[in-house]
Amino acid sequence: MSKYRHTALAILATMIILMPPAHSVTAAGPSEPLVQRIEALEGGQPMQVLGEPLLAREALRRFYENHGFQPAWSSPGHRRELAEAIRQIANDGLNPADYHGELLSDLVLRARDDLSGEMRADIDLLFTDAFLLAASHLLEGKVNPQTIHAEWNASRQHQDLAVTLAETLRNDTIAATLDSLRPTHPAYAKLKEARNRLTPLLGHPWLPIADGPSIHPGDQDPRLPEIRRRLTALGDIPAPAEPETAATDPTLYSKDLDPVIPNFQARHGLEPDGTIGRKTLAAVNLMPVERIRQIDASLERWRWLPQSLGDDYVIVNIAGFGLQLVLDGREALRSRVIVGRPYRQTPVFSDRIRYLVFNPTWTVPRKLMIEDLLPEIIRDPAYLDRQDISVYQGWGADRQKIDPAAIDWPSLSRDNFPYQLVQQPGPLNALGQVKFMFPNPYAVYLHDTPGQYLFGRQERSFSSGCIRVEKPMELAEQLLAGAPEWNRRIIDRLLEEKTPVTAILPEPIAIYIQYWTAWVDEAQRIQFRDDIYNRDFRLLAQLRQAVSGEHQLPTPVVATDLTPATGDQ
Repeated sequence: MSKYRHTALAILATMIILMPPAHSVTAAGPSEPLVQRIEALEGGQPMQVLGEPLLAREALRRFYENHGFQPAWSSPGHRRELAEAIRQIANDGLNPADYHGELLSDLVLRARDDLSGEMRADIDLLFTDAFLLAASHLLEGKVNPQTIHAEWNASRQHQDLAVTLAETLRNDTIAATLDSLRPTHPAYAKLKEARNRLTPLLGHPWLPIADGPSIHPGDQDPRLPEIRRRLTALGDIPAPAEPETAATDPTLYSKDLDPVIPNFQARHGLEPDGTIGRKTLAAVNLMPVERIRQIDASLERWRWLPQSLGDDYVIVNIAGFGLQLVLDGREALRSRVIVGRPYRQTPVFSDRIRYLVFNPTWTVPRKLMIEDLLPEIIRDPAYLDRQDISVYQGWGADRQKIDPAAIDWPSLSRDNFPYQLVQQPGPLNALGQVKFMFPNPYAVYLHDTPGQYLFGRQERSFSSGCIRVEKPMELAEQLLAGAPEWNRRIIDRLLEEKTPVTAILPEPIAIYIQYWTAWVDEAQRIQFRDDIYNRDFRLLAQLRQAVSGEHQLPTPVVATDLTPATGDQ
């Protein structure tokens, strides 16, 4: 006899012993068909009911064992509520078919009272499986981020969903519980709203507008009527309250488009010059389904993060080239950033900024020494002196400073480079005047830069993996605001002395380095950016795949801290 039959008999015996008086409501005993089906799951073999696979098998076993092997979905109201919640999950960029959506809706419509015990058990298992799987995906995402970011190890959600389901059914809060598992950050809800606004455009004509000469203000062009139609559909041109009259020539780039085109360009990360050129036309041609897919990828990435980011944190959007500092739940600073080149990608991970270094030295990473600096030194022997870079042999306290002129640079290679290159503090230092440290295995941090002119560019992937900040001193001042020994006057005096100084933060602050190609800005405009690292493509391929095999639900463990993780550097 299996352990499930032993447990079921024990539950039944307990119910008999504790049976209430005749005038009380009696409790139902274990369902034999449910016991049989849970027993069949014990072998770990794939199992189907009503033609659909059960995917949350371990959680199913745990739930029904805790539930006394009794049916959980006897209430028609509960079944209707879950079927509708699964239908609505499409707004989260998830596929209702992964959660038996069509079958659940059909079962709600065709409910009967004369079903066999076996059929009732199958229906019960199907609704339970749908809830557990949908809850898991809303809580921590459908796609395992490790399959997208090879070394991802970030703090994810941990909750016993079998217990959650029992409480949900007891409290009649099915839709509310599923909603509570979604990310609570306002950015997630705003993305869902933007997705809902775009969904009605699916299926409408959106053929590519032909290439041609750039269109400037005052030009006439036969493509402009279709461009106007697209921008109206996307909300960039307000829909007219009354039918348009023939007074406006739709083929003319008239003054009414003067504010529209730059705003459209800005929210697509393009130079807002008002000229409809090749890149702007490509953005106009971007199909609604492609925009929705970008939103779906961003929604999934939000589900990978903790439910709450905390009251104080720094968040970097790699694809958006931006940084935001939040203190006491409110934005305290926004800054442009420069991120890694496509072949030296900035990783995705979460950590805590613990200290700052003013007037930092820069120890050149080995890869950069060999691939970037060595060819420069061979071409130009004065390069090291001009960049104020010192050469050391050995490491730590025993290292010795070496005269660069005494080294045969052309003889060095990847396998023969016994030196360290260290750039001294000063105006030429690659890290600028301050760096923000959150020690991690990937040697990634935020820092200042002498190349401030690069922040004027729209696309800013120029670094070797670290993140250059446009407003480093404003960020430093905000992070040190709680330390009485630090203020802007003291910082400015230190910078003049050009001596490295470490400043410990009063409290470490969370930093989330993420990758979103779609988000809603503070003006409630949906923003889109290029997938500079081709990460959306890989994520969407897995997001669209049907769920198969046994799905591992969140483990019932409470996460207490952020854990460093990385993307595909």
